[in-house]
Amino acid sequence: MNGNMDEIFETPAPQAFPCGNEEPAQKQVAIDSMDEAIKLFGVFDENLKIIEDETGARICSKSDSISIAGSVAQTELAATVLDKLLHILRRGETIDRSRIRYAIDLAKEGNAELITELMDDVVAFTNKGRQIKCKTLGQKKYVAALKHNTVVFGVGPAGTGKTYLAVAMAVLAFKNKDVDKIILTRPAVEAGEKLGFLPGDLQNKVDPYLRPLYDALNDFLGGESFKNLTERGAIEVAPLAYMRGRTLNDAYIILDEAQNCTVEQMKMFLTRFGEGSRVVVTGDITQIDLPRERKSGLIHALEVLRDTEGIAQVYLTHKDVVRHELVQRIIKAYEKSERYFHS
Repeated sequence: MNGNMDEIFETPAPQAFPCGNEEPAQKQVAIDSMDEAIKLFGVFDENLKIIEDETGARICSKSDSISIAGSVAQTELAATVLDKLLHILRRGETIDRSRIRYAIDLAKEGNAELITELMDDVVAFTNKGRQIKCKTLGQKKYVAALKHNTVVFGVGPAGTGKTYLAVAMAVLAFKNKDVDKIILTRPAVEAGEKLGFLPGDLQNKVDPYLRPLYDALNDFLGGESFKNLTERGAIEVAPLAYMRGRTLNDAYIILDEAQNCTVEQMKMFLTRFGEGSRVVVTGDITQIDLPRERKSGLIHALEVLRDTEGIAQVYLTHKDVVRHELVQRIIKAYEKSERYFHS
């Protein structure tokens, strides 16, 4: 935070900033230490500025509390958000700008209790022991669908964790012996490139398309274990063309970047799995690299299978993006632009 520390923590509470004819209000939120306030407010008060901008309240710290001023609605909202963020910090978790904005959105929607509830959902552990948790309600809904359905479509923009969470659930199912193998596949179509233009043999050519899947598996299994399981055939990472003519029993099968499947490829894929298998199809219908005359197999499948029992469709949005907050803004800007040009 800026300025002299004594000045910062002994600054009197600001005057309320009521909206319209609302009476001014003030609230206090207790803190354990100045260090806790520093972590909450962020470097150069960047977190504080977000909370003030989004809630309309004015906030400052004393040595043992945080003072909030504004209208009744503003102070209630800010106090609720600050209380939940402090709870997250006291559990040893970190907060960043994306998490703060999402917490404010939930509080505005009347779902403040879900801010800390999300912290309790441990989906899996990485190879290094890091907990993987749902960070948004969309992710929570997605994981619930993965647990309770045979086929799940996860649709949404980049950065929403579609593939990563699917791999996490696949590894969990494999370790629990619910399935005998994990199969991850993608169509080898990216931004107009053809495999023939890439150097090397077939494996060299398809590896760049499959790299995100390799990275996720390495995270959860570790390099050595991943290598051993691949050599044993327990894990298979292959382009979609390799699925033709096979029946896949007792497998956890993930089709990634499915927006680049043709209708024929999608039908072929969805009719490959057999007894004891689970299927996850992920994709972003705003990032289709197929020729304009070819309809995306993902869009077609979502339409055809909308009401089919045992199949779940989960749609993630910019609110579920867990990368840099700027990614959320970029996605929102593109969505706004597309609505404008199609209106």
